[in-house]
Amino acid sequence: MTERIGVYPGTFDPITLGHADIIRRGAKLVDRLIIGVTTNPSKNPLFTPEERMAMVEREVASLGISNVTVTGFNALLMKFAQRQGASVIVRGLRAVADFEYEYQMAGMNQQLNPNIETVFLMADVSLQPIASKLVKEIALFGGDIARFVSPAVRDDVVGRIAETGLLGDY
Repeated sequence: MTERIGVYPGTFDPITLGHADIIRRGAKLVDRLIIGVTTNPSKNPLFTPEERMAMVEREVASLGISNVTVTGFNALLMKFAQRQGASVIVRGLRAVADFEYEYQMAGMNQQLNPNIETVFLMADVSLQPIASKLVKEIALFGGDIARFVSPAVRDDVVGRIAETGLLGDY
């Protein structure tokens, strides 16, 4: 029997409780789940790729899931997934807007490699509003992000903002 490998790609800048929920649940669907930490300069990353990988590795270790690994990549997702031997792409959905984008992306990915399926997992209802972009924005304006990320990630974000400075009138 062939090992079923899944890839959960993202920038994870920073990794949120919503990401952790998808990792925990996605790991149950495959024999091995690879968290692919990628770059996306248009998202104005707060952390370097290496810092994000370390953050994700730490968070995955705290979940106590043995079939999850973390790998960085800077390539077309389908090429990365194929190199990893993946048969599944795991994606989390929060809202209708996510679905529209992810549906289009899944269709394009299927055109690139019809042997790799995309599986959508709905975020837990309590975690649906959480988005890394919003977490960063709240933190950059001095808001409390403790409800959206783990304590360790909160410390990472607060520490980085202490280095770069807050925005706006606080």
